[in-house]
Amino acid sequence: MTHPVSGISRRARVFAAGLAAGAVLVPLGAVAATPAAAAAPAVTCTSAQAGLAAKLTKDITAALKNRKGTVAVGLYDRTTKTTCTLRATTSFDSASVVKVTVLATLLWDAKKTGRYLTNRESDLAYAMITKSDNAATSTLWRQLGTGKVKAFLKEAGMTRTVPGTGGYWGLTRINATDEQKLLGLITAKNAVLSDNARAYLLKLMNKVVPAQRWGTPAGAPAGTAIHVKNGWLQRATLGWRVHSIGAFKGGGHDYTLSVLTHGNSSMNYGVATIQGVAKAVHKDLAPRASAAGRYTPTDTPREAVVAVPGS
Repeated sequence: MTHPVSGISRRARVFAAGLAAGAVLVPLGAVAATPAAAAAPAVTCTSAQAGLAAKLTKDITAALKNRKGTVAVGLYDRTTKTTCTLRATTSFDSASVVKVTVLATLLWDAKKTGRYLTNRESDLAYAMITKSDNAATSTLWRQLGTGKVKAFLKEAGMTRTVPGTGGYWGLTRINATDEQKLLGLITAKNAVLSDNARAYLLKLMNKVVPAQRWGTPAGAPAGTAIHVKNGWLQRATLGWRVHSIGAFKGGGHDYTLSVLTHGNSSMNYGVATIQGVAKAVHKDLAPRASAAGRYTPTDTPREAVVAVPGS
């Protein structure tokens, strides 16, 4: 016959034995803790103007709340020494945004050899930037070759940008940091691009046709000079890539903005995401500008659809 020992239950004796043996016991019904999901990257801003960094951080974050897909942001305002970043080095397929790099490479190469662009090159450049002409881009891409594009990227410090192969310039891998470097070269005096080259790039980016002036210009104050280049493409993975880079000057500010996205369900969804960020930026940098005077992009945005393998 079995007798209880000092009134201690069998379960308690097992527990005591386990402690004596140095065992680690898990209470019955307990579930192993699951590591917390990694926090999503956060918008980071700094500024020499009191309160501006906090305002931009709050408003860009709010603009992206509940937006699906992956978004990268780069902002720099020379006037207030303001910088904002989000996923600064995340890589995206460039789509037509790379056309600015193509023209910058062409102008940089011409400067090296001490020549002006030919009439043919000027016509191709005009079509490539103002109307996002794909055939013109392909012609200039073949003329330059990826070797010259890579040489320009090195000179420009765009170290994470990788030219597309096999003639697929639209699959060049870009990121917000390098796009901001490119816009910086276009908008301020430097040793890479001549003053004439910078003026020419800005002139063409200011003449982009209305149907393609969506994205980063959304909400820009009246009187602001707008320079923009956009791009989009769709692939089986990561959905629609939709991007917009812009340079803006006026109202006491001189700033550049890059917004790159992928994982969009549609082209229009990506455009809306970019324009939400742009409106927040323009409003925070020029809070006194009237709502009626701010730039409103077309309701029917357009952009050239670039070639990808299998298309």
